[in-house]
Amino acid sequence: MAEKKQVSTRLLENVKKVLTDYLEVHQHRKTPERYAILEEIYSRTGHFDVEALFMYMKDKNYRVSRATLYNTMDLLLDAKLIVKHQFGKNIAQFERVYGNRPHDHLICLECGEVSEVDTEIEATVKDVAERAEFTVAHHSLYIYGMCKKCKTSKVGSLENNN
Repeated sequence: MAEKKQVSTRLLENVKKVLTDYLEVHQHRKTPERYAILEEIYSRTGHFDVEALFMYMKDKNYRVSRATLYNTMDLLLDAKLIVKHQFGKNIAQFERVYGNRPHDHLICLECGEVSEVDTEIEATVKDVAERAEFTVAHHSLYIYGMCKKCKTSKVGSLENNN
């Protein structure tokens, strides 16, 4: 599960307003469960999966069913409040959109570890998009390879076999 973090009141107010506006436009109910899920997601940093979020909320005695959580995740995706990642063969991971710094992902093909990296690609993405008269909502770059730990482990295995 993503790391718990003190969320700024302003950020939380902003994302609640985005959700409220979305729910009103699409004529969905404004339930306390939806706002509790949003608040829980925005109190964390990093990636999370739905099952881990469900178990966390269940352990904290939230009254949120698995179905409500999955349906709310769909609403939050559609409202552009969260983004979904599929890192290789791993289960889907999610992360909040607002309040996140631009970053990309390094995915180890050996152990499946995902690392976030700040990149200089943001300006290039915007430049390419502007030339194509395309408005970027967000971008994501996945770089697949082998992490240092796995590379070191593999080199050690090869040396031991010789």
